[in-house]
Amino acid sequence: MSNLQKISAVGAGTAIFLGNTISANAENLPELEGDTPKRISLQPNRLKVTFSMASLPELSQTSIANPTQFLTASTWNFLPLQSKLAQLSPISPEDRPGEEQTLPSVLRLDVFSNSADPLLLPTQPNEVTIDFEQLVTLEDAVSIAVTNNQEIEISRLTINRSLAELQEARAGLYPSLNSSVGFDNRLTAGAGAGAGIGAPEELTVDNSATNTFDSSLSLSYDVYDGGARGASINSAEKQVRLNQLLLEQTIEDTSLQVATDYYVLQGAEAQVEIEQATVEDAAQTFKDADLLERAGVGTEYEVLQAKVALAQARQTLNLEQANRDIARRQLADTLNVGQKVALQTADEIEPAGTWESSLPESIVMAYDNRAELKQFLLEREINGEQRQIALAANRPQVSLVASYDLQEELDDGSDLADGYSLGATVNWAFFDGGAARAIARQSSTDIEIDEAEFANQRDTIRFEVENAYLSLNANQENIDTAEQAVELAQESLRLARLRFQAGVGTQTDVIVAQTELSTARGNLLSAIIDYNQSFAELERAISDLSDGDPADLS
Repeated sequence: MSNLQKISAVGAGTAIFLGNTISANAENLPELEGDTPKRISLQPNRLKVTFSMASLPELSQTSIANPTQFLTASTWNFLPLQSKLAQLSPISPEDRPGEEQTLPSVLRLDVFSNSADPLLLPTQPNEVTIDFEQLVTLEDAVSIAVTNNQEIEISRLTINRSLAELQEARAGLYPSLNSSVGFDNRLTAGAGAGAGIGAPEELTVDNSATNTFDSSLSLSYDVYDGGARGASINSAEKQVRLNQLLLEQTIEDTSLQVATDYYVLQGAEAQVEIEQATVEDAAQTFKDADLLERAGVGTEYEVLQAKVALAQARQTLNLEQANRDIARRQLADTLNVGQKVALQTADEIEPAGTWESSLPESIVMAYDNRAELKQFLLEREINGEQRQIALAANRPQVSLVASYDLQEELDDGSDLADGYSLGATVNWAFFDGGAARAIARQSSTDIEIDEAEFANQRDTIRFEVENAYLSLNANQENIDTAEQAVELAQESLRLARLRFQAGVGTQTDVIVAQTELSTARGNLLSAIIDYNQSFAELERAISDLSDGDPADLS
């Protein structure tokens, strides 16, 4: 019996199943030919269609009754939509399981996409109104978040920026070539000599015009700059690597957040079903009390007591439904899906897996894998390069310069004049008031800070591993205990109801048994959800997403 079946509760003809999926029957499915689906199985409220990989490119040519696309590699699941695809023919209750269905041509390929415009702001209520729901597995939710999440996108853009900074730093390896071209047209006025001695003084104006063309080409190269150039390139390369590690950390943190939100939603959805079962149990108790009171073997007090219990159960159900809707919105926000989509969990509520490694092995794996530790080591190296850059300001700077000039004064009959120059310059700042060494000391202090932060992060990682590991073991034991408690509570409620119906038990016994069963169901649900959460936290604590090369993620 699976854990999902173990959580299922049966009492007074009421059964609940904590999960949203109804698995399609994989046996005795009709085989189809061509590019149509190979297998189709129709179950209540869900149609599962399996395609061959060769048929996937042809999906636009096929259709399915009342569908929405469920993103997987080779399996496409479809479930009923609401208003968006209301024009398509719904699946009627008379359809038999395994009956082949007609596939419509419209598939919602954008259910997980958000607007391409990050500045888009909805202005109409219908732009944010939830109009259909979508089942999603945890695995697919993580994939969607890696594609859509804005924090991950910011990390990717940061890598692009650091790559441009690296290109800028490497530009110092090449000489710089500059050219200039100028043309000058000038008209000058000058006073000429008088006509002679004793003659009326007359001046002559001598206007002269010149047209000059001038051009130059210069080449310069820094032969030695005190080591600043090499340190700048090394620093930029390490910054790219650091940003890649930050992307890995962001993806891991986002994946953990998705898992957390997913498990919270799973728990909220299951809690709604638990409370629905509690309402049905309370309604059955009220019905029994009313029948006994009418038969003259019950009391009005017992009827009122049952009515109060029913009202309280409905109030709790209303609160759990609100919590479920909040959890759906939280997951949608983390995945950054479209404004009009509500998500539902498709995975069964069962333990996520078994942790095979011991606690010491897990701690060592975390030390070896965690991107945060690698980040502090890189930051330490970057600060070392920054120290070298600062000290280079007090070292000699050697440059080679070559230039070639052309000059021509037009309309003067002279030939084109040209010239060149070759030279070397040495600059050495002997004294700058101690500024360069002060900057270098700052970088040295930053190195010590990085070492202290590395040690602090190492201790934090160990605590995270130990906390998740110990919680995982405790929740595993809680699952075993809670399963037994549910079975006992179910039997206790069954016996209490039979005793009450036979007139040898009290209404209070039934209500207490109902409460205990509801509590036991909730405890089992919490134990499984907490176990899965601890499992996800432990995976995050020892994570190594890129197997040593986060550059592949960008």
